Amino acid sequence: MIHTHQTLVSFSLICCASLFFSGCGSGELERFDESVERDLIMGIMANQEAAWNVGDLDGFMEAYWKSDSLLFVGSRGPTRGWSSTLENYRKGYPDRTSMGKLSFGVESLEFPAPDVALMLGSWKLEERGELKPLSGWFSLVWQRMNGAWVIVRDHSS
Repeated sequence: MIHTHQTLVSFSLICCASLFFSGCGSGELERFDESVERDLIMGIMANQEAAWNVGDLDGFMEAYWKSDSLLFVGSRGPTRGWSSTLENYRKGYPDRTSMGKLSFGVESLEFPAPDVALMLGSWKLEERGELKPLSGWFSLVWQRMNGAWVIVRDHSS
């Protein structure tokens, strides 16, 4: 009888402890709502399209981490830094006509952690006057920093 009582007390303590400890970390998990985060990131992508489509490269670059550690990998190889990435865009698209109309197609958006997102998608540049349309693929690593999602790695081809 004593053994059974000790077993019940031990079992109760284990249950209480597991409820307590599972509750300790769940506050952060409860605050992470994948659909809300997905909407935030997709809104940033829509803002990028809109900025590009009016010729605003600075506005387009608002989605990127303003850091020398930003990594952009394109057809010419890696570029490090926000300013260098912006300069490459300015060289590659020197006027409004060459920029054309940008559209993104997002294939997948995954959250391996509450503050990290991985995106795979496609891009198209159309309506470029005499220039031919362009298209390709991208993979982005997003990170939530200071409460905002930013692109920290971009591999576009």
